[in-house]
Amino acid sequence: MGARRSTAPRRRKVPRALSGPAGYLFTAPALAIFAVFTILPTIYTLYISLFKWNSLNISRSRFLGLNNYQELFTENDFPVSALNSLYFTVAMVIGGTAISLVIALLVQRAGRWFAATRIAVFTPYVTPLVATSIAWIWILNQKFGLLNLALSVVGINGANWLLSPTWAMPSVIAYSLWHEVGFTTIVFLGGLSVLSPELGEAARVDGVNRWQEFWYVTWPQLRPVTVFVITITMIMSLQAFTQFYAMTQGGPGTATTTVSVLLYEQIATRTGYGAAIAVVLFIVTAALTLIQRKTSRPSAIAI
Repeated sequence: MGARRSTAPRRRKVPRALSGPAGYLFTAPALAIFAVFTILPTIYTLYISLFKWNSLNISRSRFLGLNNYQELFTENDFPVSALNSLYFTVAMVIGGTAISLVIALLVQRAGRWFAATRIAVFTPYVTPLVATSIAWIWILNQKFGLLNLALSVVGINGANWLLSPTWAMPSVIAYSLWHEVGFTTIVFLGGLSVLSPELGEAARVDGVNRWQEFWYVTWPQLRPVTVFVITITMIMSLQAFTQFYAMTQGGPGTATTTVSVLLYEQIATRTGYGAAIAVVLFIVTAALTLIQRKTSRPSAIAI
């Protein structure tokens, strides 16, 4: 009787050169760049946030401890900007995820037009933020904008979109969805391309309709992709600055003043206070990244 062969998968051996000191040598340039341009500036920003910083004469900076962080929550500007950031982020996560998933499902069924539609969907994402923001300023212009012109055709008086406290944030959200949805759509397309077709075929044989197939078969398999899309959208939304500054500069009033805009406004005159805002924003972003790593487990779905 022959010996029974082991069916346990063999672990791939890592070359000794890569697991030893030579491996660290190969990664040293990348680690050095990361340390110089990311780790050290982060530590320095944390240091500055503890002072009433004098940028012109550093020796005259005064240590405040956590006073700058206390001011964040006692003054009115940071809570208002945090609520604006939350509003923008929630809209981008819910709207962006839903729209990009629907577009991905439609593009997947485009057949021979698949490549062309994929390029058309992704194109806005690679356009410059400043240039397209300026284009959208003209589209949303009250007197000469294409949007109000189209609304006037059906008898609707358009608003002064970017100068209205009510409509300024929704206008920036609309632009941001147009610009960013292409990226998340491509991510969803990557997830859809590696789903198991056998599960869908078996479900259709059992008599399920398209909605049931999506909800009980397609959607559960897309969970890692969805978590990634939600997390990356939250991070990009919290850090969004260019479109706000180009389109509204945080106005009217504080209607579109997000945390990133407030950081820009404060860092020149109140450097320590601005650094405290940057540290809080970094902590929130790092926490979201850790959550994404914890909730995304290794899966057969690849992005």
